[in-house]
Amino acid sequence: MGTPLGTFIRAKRDSIRPQDLGFPQHQRRRAPGLRRTELAERAGVSVEYLTRIEQGRDRNPSAPVVNALADALRLDAAERNHLGYLAKISSGVCAGRTRPAPPERTVRPAVRRILDLVEPGVAVVTNRIGDVLAHTEAFAAVMRDTGLLDGGEPNLTRYVFTHPQARTVLTDWDQIADEQVFNLWLGPSTATFEWFTADFATVAGTEFTRRLHQHIPPARRPLRLAHPQAGPLRWERETLELPGDDAQQLIVLLPADDTTAAAVTGLAHRPPLRAVRSA
Repeated sequence: MGTPLGTFIRAKRDSIRPQDLGFPQHQRRRAPGLRRTELAERAGVSVEYLTRIEQGRDRNPSAPVVNALADALRLDAAERNHLGYLAKISSGVCAGRTRPAPPERTVRPAVRRILDLVEPGVAVVTNRIGDVLAHTEAFAAVMRDTGLLDGGEPNLTRYVFTHPQARTVLTDWDQIADEQVFNLWLGPSTATFEWFTADFATVAGTEFTRRLHQHIPPARRPLRLAHPQAGPLRWERETLELPGDDAQQLIVLLPADDTTAAAVTGLAHRPPLRAVRSA
């Protein structure tokens, strides 16, 4: 059985154009991307050792080897951080362990006060598995027609892959889907990742499961919504990591154009459907 580390290295190797690293452009290749021999040479490791890492037969490469592979693959900062994370967890990700409890959903009072200060801005507190934990009134006003906040414990990952409105509302659905699955690897813990995916994969389908093995960090782009009432909206996103073991984030959506800013004002002045201050 392979490991996330080996899968990531193989996926990245396959995505590289050999000519970008100085290898002959017209050389015949059986598969696209960088050959294993070429990556091994660039990283200063043997082909046999690289094969063991990619196939999951070596689950504990040293930090110098991981760094050499990062250099050889020309990883950017986000990819290097992710490679280090995968190297850390690959040794234990397949080991048997008791079923963990769901992550803590409590939002600290200080964070709720920050949300009060952000009003009337559009902001939400989530964790890495997508739980919507708290939000501003403006966020609720914008999202109430999308279906995201339906139900007692809304979850963005579940919304993206299972809600019938998601593909219509999220203009760049594939981008958001990539982001949500990638976030699962970043916390709160490996055990939480396994707990969530084991239950969710059975209902989310292949669009979810095939992304579990795409470890390339997705590029961050503006969020575009096809809002059911307000039409096309466009947002810049700023994410603040909150201290603690539960991998919570404060995400602020900033209108990227005058049309979006005006739409927020209009949506916020509609009569509320229910109390929506906190998820």
